[in-house]
Amino acid sequence: MHPPLLLQLYRVLPDKAIAGEPRAFAKSLKRGLSQFRKAVQSRYFEGTLLRLLSAADPELRQAAALALGLTGSMESNAALAARLHDDDAAVRELAADALWSLWFKADTAHNNQVLQRLMQLPVHEESAQTVLAGFNALLTKASIFAEAYNQRAVVYYRLGRYAESIADCESVLRLNPSHFGAASGMGQCYMKLKKIRAALRSYRRAHRIHPHLDGVKEVIASLVKILGETGQS
Repeated sequence: MHPPLLLQLYRVLPDKAIAGEPRAFAKSLKRGLSQFRKAVQSRYFEGTLLRLLSAADPELRQAAALALGLTGSMESNAALAARLHDDDAAVRELAADALWSLWFKADTAHNNQVLQRLMQLPVHEESAQTVLAGFNALLTKASIFAEAYNQRAVVYYRLGRYAESIADCESVLRLNPSHFGAASGMGQCYMKLKKIRAALRSYRRAHRIHPHLDGVKEVIASLVKILGETGQS
C-alpha cells in the first residue's frame, strides 16, 4: 500500500541530518520547500490538510503542519495551536513554525509587506518616533492585524516602555488567543516592572497554549518558588 501523496512529497525534502555544507543544504531546502508548496497548492484544499493534521501517523501530521504553514490561512490557527500539545516533538516544532507563518500573513498582502518593512527598521531612541508612527499608521488601517500589535509590542519592549507593550500584548491575545509569543512577552514585561504575580499569570497562559515553549516551564517554577508553593501567596 502506497503512503499518502502528501507524505511522499514530505519524504523527498532534504534531510539536514545527512546534509553536507550548510549553504548547500540551505539552498537545497529552499528549493525543496518551494516545490513542496507548489505541489501541495495544486493537489490539496486547506480542509483536507486540516484533516490530515489529526492523522494517527505522526509523520503525516508533520507533513500536514508544514503544508499548512506554507499554504494555509488563519482558518488553520486553532487546529495548529492544538498540535502544540502533540506527543511528537517534530509535529510540535512544525506547528509552532506554521503558526508564526500564518500570523505574519494574516492581513492583506500590502499590509503584510508593510509589517515586514517596519520590522527591519532599527529601533533606538532617535528612531523610535518614526518606527512607532509607521506601526500606528498600519494599525489604523488594519485594526484586527494581531501580529502588527505584537511587533509594536516588541518595539515598546525594546524602548523600555513596558506598560505600552503589555497593552499591545493584550490586544494580540484578544484577537488571537493562540498567540503564545504575546503571552510570554507580556510575562517578560511584567518581570521588568517587578510585578511577579502578573508575570506568573502571563507565563502560565503561555504554557497552557504551548506547553513546550523554551524556558517557560522553568520560569514558572522559579516564580512559584518566589511567591510560595501555589504562586498565590
